Amino acid sequence: MNPWTSEAIISDVLGRAPDAQIGSASEGFTLSRWRQFVGSYSLPALPEPMFVVHIAGKPNVRHWDRDGWSEGWSVPGCATIVPSGQATGWLVDGELDVVTLSVSTQELQDAQPLEQLTRLKFAFSDPLGVALTKQVLAEIYAPRSAERDAYVAALATALKAHVLRAGATAEAADIPTSAFSAHRVHKILKTILSRPEDDHSLVRLADEAGVSVPHFCRVFKKAVGVSPHQYVMKARLDRAQQMLEQSDLTVGLIAEQLGFASQSDFSRAFHRLTGQTPSEYRARTLRALQ
Repeated sequence: MNPWTSEAIISDVLGRAPDAQIGSASEGFTLSRWRQFVGSYSLPALPEPMFVVHIAGKPNVRHWDRDGWSEGWSVPGCATIVPSGQATGWLVDGELDVVTLSVSTQELQDAQPLEQLTRLKFAFSDPLGVALTKQVLAEIYAPRSAERDAYVAALATALKAHVLRAGATAEAADIPTSAFSAHRVHKILKTILSRPEDDHSLVRLADEAGVSVPHFCRVFKKAVGVSPHQYVMKARLDRAQQMLEQSDLTVGLIAEQLGFASQSDFSRAFHRLTGQTPSEYRARTLRALQ
């Protein structure tokens, strides 16, 4: 493997080769699947921009954003653009399954891609790009035949063209659909993460998704891995940790602002997550900073 390719750099950082890979420099693209790596990773600058699709795994992948981990998370069904020439940091809390597509420098020069490929764009909704990626991935594992190879090549060409359009469809407005799609799941997750203190009742979330409460709960847990209540609670407790670290607010006021019924309810939930009370967590964080 060429030591200067994006895939070789990722393999070196992860300490493993991709689980599956198609394409080459002569074909103008390389598509790779990476699975089951946990921890924090510093990725050196890549020679080409990379389109990444979060296929499966835990819904709490973050990137390093200036001076800390991003508040937003990537979940299965999200896409990310990693630009060339920019080192990045990633936090993976659990198993992860992603597919990456890098496009050759010559292809990029010929296509004159838009500015979008020159900056990091994290965890956005791109239904077409995700669908094409999943279909290519499915065909990679199908039995080899001339027809299968031609189909894979056509799908990969379509995906490469989609990426070279700089995600023209990725910026589109919400796509109306009667199905409870990954796009809708991602939108709901972003709403919860942006304001975890709000009243995210099952009725309200199901209404936003346009489905019944039982159906919402089933699909949400299948897509995210936890129940809606567990996800909301985790988002609130993550925000609580930030507030304990970065503010002088009392534990009682933090509990109130995050929508807990009482300080004792907040303290019990916080202890279940961290093994510490809020006061112990704050004291330990302050000692670490001294």
